[in-house]
Amino acid sequence: MDLHIEKIKLDHIAKSFGAKEVLKGINLSINESETVVLLGPSGCGKTTLLRLINRLEEPDQGGVLIDGKPVSGWSKEQLRRGIGYVIQDTGLLPHLTVRENISLAGRISGREISGKKIEELPGLIGLNMEVLDLRPQQLSGGQQQRIGIARALSTDPEIILMDEPFSALDNITRTQLQDDFLNLEFLENKTIILVTHDVQEAFKLGDKIALIDGGKIQQFGTPVELLNTPSNSTVASFLEKDKFVLSLKTSLINRVSIFHILNDNSINIKEKESAFREFLMNYQ
Repeated sequence: MDLHIEKIKLDHIAKSFGAKEVLKGINLSINESETVVLLGPSGCGKTTLLRLINRLEEPDQGGVLIDGKPVSGWSKEQLRRGIGYVIQDTGLLPHLTVRENISLAGRISGREISGKKIEELPGLIGLNMEVLDLRPQQLSGGQQQRIGIARALSTDPEIILMDEPFSALDNITRTQLQDDFLNLEFLENKTIILVTHDVQEAFKLGDKIALIDGGKIQQFGTPVELLNTPSNSTVASFLEKDKFVLSLKTSLINRVSIFHILNDNSINIKEKESAFREFLMNYQ
């Protein structure tokens, strides 16, 4: 499924989500099987835009189309059956087992999930089947987040929305889950929209990035395009802190010599040392 967001304007609910900026004429086209990251500072409207896609909120103007059909023409229940939703705190009910949480999600979405399917899900996200009979509080934060992803996949949706799914985790667990996310074959044909304020996470996970600030998309393109040809000073400033390490990580894509990057005199030596050390620790 492809997805188009046309001339979205929204201001009547912005403050209820802590948004500092209203959405001002958002236009965005997402291709089928593409992972697009909504990146920007806190309060810029990333989560609000995500919620508009599955009609948790309604725009003041404009609309969202899936395969050319306005989502306003679908019932909310019908729309959400084809959309998986992963949130930061997982939303798992503490008094239910993992198995019961997944089963309940299927019933709510109107798609009964077979016992066989439920038992296959942990393997898809790198867990043993034994976790199904545990309660959320018996799992680590990383395991809970994996279950949140498994639950979103349980109804085999074509579109998956992910709202800062890894932000509450420690750095080691977060890096591992990001790597697993990239390697999950089950996600290869899904259209994914992921929200984050973390620049490096956006560059790692996104096929394309929409940088949002001031209620508008400042630039939409591949990570390399944002890094090498920022559309304006807002984009350049937002990426500046991470520019050096991002340059290192994308050097193979750009066919740019690492030594050329190391000789960039616009970045001081201490920042280079720190970024290069991080790059060597995480590069695979």
